[in-house]
Amino acid sequence: MRSASNPVNTRTRTTLVVFSHPFELKGVDRTLPPGEYRVVTDEQLIEELSFPVYRRISTMIFVPGMSGTASTEMVTIDPRDLQAAQDRDKAAHASSAATS
Repeated sequence: MRSASNPVNTRTRTTLVVFSHPFELKGVDRTLPPGEYRVVTDEQLIEELSFPVYRRISTMIFVPGMSGTASTEMVTIDPRDLQAAQDRDKAAHASSAATS
């Protein structure tokens, strides 16, 4: 148990990512449609340092539920997988713009 003099210092960052094309993401068992997706990252303060530094403890993305439902799922992901999906989307966008 933690005492009041040693609280856990965490912060949550929320960002929106936009995909122009259908995409796949490790941890999600289906192709996701283009659109805006909310990404939440929890970070914890590393207290042993003389300046504030946070380390990521989890990253989650909110995705539409299975087709036919109005639900939303929160899926824990690796931010490197998200970046790779964004890079593929940008490359697909660039190649489709070049052929137009």
